[in-house]
Amino acid sequence: MQQHTAIIIGSGFGGQAAAINLRRIGVEDFLILERRAWMGGTWSQNSYPGAAVDVQSPLYSLSFEPYKWTQMFAEQDELVEYTNHVLNKHGLREKTRLNANVLRVQWDEAKGLWEIETEGQGSFFAKFLINASGPLSTPVIPAFKGRDTFKGQTFHTNAWDHSYDIQGKRVAIIGSGASAAQVIPAIAPKVGKLDVFQRTPHWVLPRPDRVFSAFERSLLGSKLVYKALRTAIYWGLESRVIGFKYSQTMLNLVAKQTALKHIRTQLKDPKLQAAVTPDYTIGCKRIILSSTLYPALARPNVQLHTRDDGIAEINDRGILTTKGEQIDLDLIVYSTGYDATDGVISYPVIGKNGVSVQDKWHEFPRAYLGTTLPGFPNFFVVTGPNTGIGHTSAIFVIEAQMEYICRAIAAVQSRKGRTIEVTPEAENDYTTMIHREMKQTVWQSGGCNSWYQSKSGHVIAMFPGFSFTFRQLAKAFKAKHHLFT
Repeated sequence: MQQHTAIIIGSGFGGQAAAINLRRIGVEDFLILERRAWMGGTWSQNSYPGAAVDVQSPLYSLSFEPYKWTQMFAEQDELVEYTNHVLNKHGLREKTRLNANVLRVQWDEAKGLWEIETEGQGSFFAKFLINASGPLSTPVIPAFKGRDTFKGQTFHTNAWDHSYDIQGKRVAIIGSGASAAQVIPAIAPKVGKLDVFQRTPHWVLPRPDRVFSAFERSLLGSKLVYKALRTAIYWGLESRVIGFKYSQTMLNLVAKQTALKHIRTQLKDPKLQAAVTPDYTIGCKRIILSSTLYPALARPNVQLHTRDDGIAEINDRGILTTKGEQIDLDLIVYSTGYDATDGVISYPVIGKNGVSVQDKWHEFPRAYLGTTLPGFPNFFVVTGPNTGIGHTSAIFVIEAQMEYICRAIAAVQSRKGRTIEVTPEAENDYTTMIHREMKQTVWQSGGCNSWYQSKSGHVIAMFPGFSFTFRQLAKAFKAKHHLFT
């Protein structure tokens, strides 16, 4: 029987942070399961042209692993280098099984263990189970009429086919969110014709990127300097919560005016200006940082299609628009996002008494500290419900979750106990508080539909407050909120 003290599902930053922190509390008997043939998560998977992080690199990194970044906003290849640096330094490759796609996990009450069934690697058992598969790992392609009849090439940005030569091709990109905003400027100069299908425009702010000089990179090698820079970036970003939650007036006076000026400065065509200007409060959807998107949309070989000129159907030749125009294509790129709300966990998780996570989440996803659920002993979710942060580094929140997860596991181990499980009352009180606070935020009241919301209308992706507040909640482990056996 393949049995371990802890099993971690996923080898991205969440899985890496979990593994390293388990070692810090003396848990060496752990195993990482990775469904792909390589490690690294998001930044190893998403290699589409123009891929880059939208949070400053010194903050978008593990707090205990500084790095000599080459620019303020790292591009995909450098993020992969950083990921490999962490994996190699901490010996995590030796603790990982690749091609281990998890099909199902179930709590075995008699054994007091989780059974993890995988495709290709058999079954595993673990006392503690940490899901770190990530909320942006299951791509979604809408069921457009005739989608499967197209005879050209198609792929999602999450699985870019680099063997396909886009030079001079007739290309359509469906979607206009964060990934599309990076792809469009990267491929527009290369393709023959680019048709961009935008359902809803996003607010876009200038991207304050810069390349670090050799001297600046040498300074990043100093832990003191690195920490000081992280701190300065952190508090600068944290101030945005005031607008997102406490003062939409400030959002309109500062962020919205900056975004409108960005449109006027970079686009001269009034029709194009109108087409890219949202009609909802800035911040309601994810704000895009780009200084190259608008100039790309203004290129003569690029055509922007709005909701009034959208997709009626896909046919064997390309796309037929709602205005009756046939657009013949060689390639369709789907930049249509991920199942990031109701599909936080992509495989069945069966807890006590045969109840699944999916059953628990039939109304909307919910969890204590976004991390654990009643009825699921020794089970923890990294980047679970209401742990998203729209203004700062997701890695900061992941490390905050590790504070809680490690305290919970250590509490069981120190008691020589069997399980820990959050009480229904504690989870309900926490979730009630989250959605009470959410009513004040732009994500709930900003007048948009976004992936931050579940089908129920609850905003279940975002944490409604400052990230340091979440970290304080995670660090303040409350034994009374849990059941121990």
